[in-house]
Amino acid sequence: MVWPLTEAVASAATTSSSDADFDDGLDLLAQLTPRLTAEFALRTFLNADPSRTLATAAAWTASPDPAVRRLASEGTRPKLPWARQVPELTRNPAATLLLLDRLHTDTSDTVRRSVANHLNDISRLDPDLATAQAARWADGAAPTSPALIRHAMRTLVKQGNPAALELVGFHGDRTDFTVEGPLLERTGILLGGALDFTARIPNVSDKPVTLAIDYVVHHLKANGKQAPKVFKLAKRALFPGETTELGRSHSFRPISTRRYYPGAHAIQLQVNGHPYNKVSFTLGSAG
Repeated sequence: MVWPLTEAVASAATTSSSDADFDDGLDLLAQLTPRLTAEFALRTFLNADPSRTLATAAAWTASPDPAVRRLASEGTRPKLPWARQVPELTRNPAATLLLLDRLHTDTSDTVRRSVANHLNDISRLDPDLATAQAARWADGAAPTSPALIRHAMRTLVKQGNPAALELVGFHGDRTDFTVEGPLLERTGILLGGALDFTARIPNVSDKPVTLAIDYVVHHLKANGKQAPKVFKLAKRALFPGETTELGRSHSFRPISTRRYYPGAHAIQLQVNGHPYNKVSFTLGSAG
């Protein structure tokens, strides 16, 4: 019952010509949000008057209620899932950084998780802005910051962004290690089967390295082109001269979220954001 009520409040407050109605509507969202969430209704206010709404959200960051503090971060996310878009936040992702600065060391796990998701949204719009913000928080050395930064940087880490990898503790230049593989058990598999591969990564430097090791499957699409998809493989810390050996069986069992097309695919390793040896294989139809 609360969800449609928040939407009705947003509609009435933003279509009124009264500034007092607009402010009263925001105040009412703050009272309703602990009962469910008003994050979706807040988007109507943001689209109607972003500056006025963000100013109120800034005041919410000092609320004694963690649900209201969370609303300040969650409702203003540039890419809030299942919510209407706010073009102003997409054009200017820096507009909400003040809110995140005030909330990133919040005592509530729920609020901090919202902040991490919010910064992850920003990273998809402006990676440099997001990594710079995370670096400032890292310098503050709050005990909860490392976990928050890891969660906030997850998209950029998966993309191999060097600044994000450094922030979450991965160190090592391309000259510090070599990548052997992926070595495929076979170069042809059938739909429903699995691609088995191994790899070796020696540390050839005179210093320790910490590696984020992913693999990239280049799926054949309906248009005949390949599209990459990154998968996590391992995290390894290697002393000088040490080698890690890895293996994985990647399933091509049909799933509802991905359609496979028979034909030429490829796989490669990605270490600390750098792609290596691309190896081709063929996916055949099970029928």
